[in-house]
Amino acid sequence: MRLLYFAPHQLWPVTSGARLRDYHLAHGLALRCEVTFLEIRQPSEANAPPAPPCGFERVVTVVKDKSYGLANMTRGLVGPVPLTVLNYWSPRIAAELEQVLREGRFDAVQVEGVHLSEYLPLIRPPIVADWHNIESELMRRYGENTQSLLRKAVARRTAALIRNSERRLIEGCRAHVVASEREREQLLARFPEAKIHVVPNGVDVAAFPRAVSSGKSLLFVGSMDYHANVDAVTWFAREVWPEVSRRWPELEFVIVGRDPVKAVRELARGRVRVTGTVDEVGPYYESAFAVIVPLRVGSGTRLKILEAMAAGAPVVSTRLGAEGIEAVDGRELLIANTPAEMLAALQAVPERRAGLAGSARELVERRYDWRILADRLYELLVDVASGGDVLYPQA
Repeated sequence: MRLLYFAPHQLWPVTSGARLRDYHLAHGLALRCEVTFLEIRQPSEANAPPAPPCGFERVVTVVKDKSYGLANMTRGLVGPVPLTVLNYWSPRIAAELEQVLREGRFDAVQVEGVHLSEYLPLIRPPIVADWHNIESELMRRYGENTQSLLRKAVARRTAALIRNSERRLIEGCRAHVVASEREREQLLARFPEAKIHVVPNGVDVAAFPRAVSSGKSLLFVGSMDYHANVDAVTWFAREVWPEVSRRWPELEFVIVGRDPVKAVRELARGRVRVTGTVDEVGPYYESAFAVIVPLRVGSGTRLKILEAMAAGAPVVSTRLGAEGIEAVDGRELLIANTPAEMLAALQAVPERRAGLAGSARELVERRYDWRILADRLYELLVDVASGGDVLYPQA
């Protein structure tokens, strides 16, 4: 099988959840079929090819136009296409896509998300859409949590336009992949006839030794230019950390992730450390007292939780932060939604550390290893390419 994997971002370096998902799934598929990876690079990014061994037949990089231009911002507000989609459309990228399609003679195309929905009319082979998030839900939740009335209004309008683009994505693709059963149910409620399958986010279990972490850091891991992560760490620093710091004077709050925005950088004082991009996140998990995931907005499945589980680090998360992961509160992780609940969960970590680590590691080995997930995606793509009914049972 010859597959075109079309992503709205550069694949390497793997510095975000979206890139992690694309890298591991595309690499897993390349072990089974011929994969051409078409990536859209930000103008500010260096042209860095994927580190070997990816096994791709070919990597094609096209540079995106500058985002948030005045014309796109105006069109994005009045519709019908949202700014989040317009920012990824250009005639130059369309021409490159058509050239790659002519040269490749592909059996199937995998498109990574609604951001690329305007390119669907150019694609003739059957398409599988991979929904990293339900973007309209993410935008709606952002609007509900922001304090700015203007941002609320813009988010509400943008969410409605994204829903329209999501409909075009549903109608333009043969089958769809989401990261959780919850998201599958959400989309089926809107589009009952759609062929929607669950391929969760995963973790490279072999990259993490089977061990139980111990240390003196409360660790948060994530891209620190992503608004949901910024909201999470600033809320935790404001509402929870002062009391944690008083009760556990030996602990340090460590925020690990690329491109921290000003609001995050300003948190770095006292026993709060902001690292920016790091070469390896493994040592941070190993030295963690606990990994915290205090997310209040967002969608999808958190790779940071799966990594922590593989690394043997106890996880304390809001219910929304753990959304989409088949983990049980008190067995594989601890759920805490309020400052008081987070304090109680952290108090319980020392005596429950070993039990949480063992159960969590077993879960990711059985359910969330990337190799298992790539096999599942490959079966779907073969079915789509061969004209099957894409209705085999869900795992």
